[in-house]
Amino acid sequence: MPHDFSDDELLRYSRHILLDEVGIEGQRKLADATALIIGVGGLGSPAALYLASAGVGHLMLADADTVELTNLQRQIVHRQDSLGLSKVDSARQTLAGINSQVRVEPMALRLAGEALMEAVARADVVLDCSDNFPTRHAVNRACVAQGKPLVSGAAVRFDGQFAVFDTRVADSPCYRCLFPEEGEASDGPCATFGVFAPLVGIIGAMQAAEALKLLVGMPDTPLGKLVTLDLRSHNWRTLRFKRDTACPVCNAARG
Repeated sequence: MPHDFSDDELLRYSRHILLDEVGIEGQRKLADATALIIGVGGLGSPAALYLASAGVGHLMLADADTVELTNLQRQIVHRQDSLGLSKVDSARQTLAGINSQVRVEPMALRLAGEALMEAVARADVVLDCSDNFPTRHAVNRACVAQGKPLVSGAAVRFDGQFAVFDTRVADSPCYRCLFPEEGEASDGPCATFGVFAPLVGIIGAMQAAEALKLLVGMPDTPLGKLVTLDLRSHNWRTLRFKRDTACPVCNAARG
């Protein structure tokens, strides 16, 4: 049943409703939507904050880690009094203080196998905010298998990137078409290489923006494009790529 907005909700979301690209119907789509965020760290923090404040009705948050002091430099959904809590419970507390009407489902585990497939199946959009290639490839396989759009992000040092994948669209590539699984197992943990705090905020916010556009049904989804940012020079680049006709993931799903 479509969401029936209260007067308070109409006021809360009025700046979205004023946009022709969103309007009341778009805002209703957000209220009825479910988003899965995998990783509630540097990227997942701003993504979760924006999706909650924008009124996405159901947020599934998946992360097996607890809040540590080193996280607070950039993982803005967590607070100092959350040290030692699971990241998903910490995020749930913060998001409840921003928008109590959003249902937050904490999943304090590293999603894999059938659990990952089931979580992806329940989502309308998936945001991969993890920090390693094995997880990203597993999430991609699940999204392709379940026919769900995927918004992927990454950030380390001063360099960030994001891309949108949606194999429901004919001839659109998947994550495996861009990054082979034979690559390195990680782009470099922050504990080893460091990360400039605002960088993850920028990339995570861009992931949230693309997720909201997908949920509302806005056109011009940037499929087949990898957007990169060098924050040292503030240089944005868009790299185009095509579907790999030999991709073992999306070709098999397309039959």
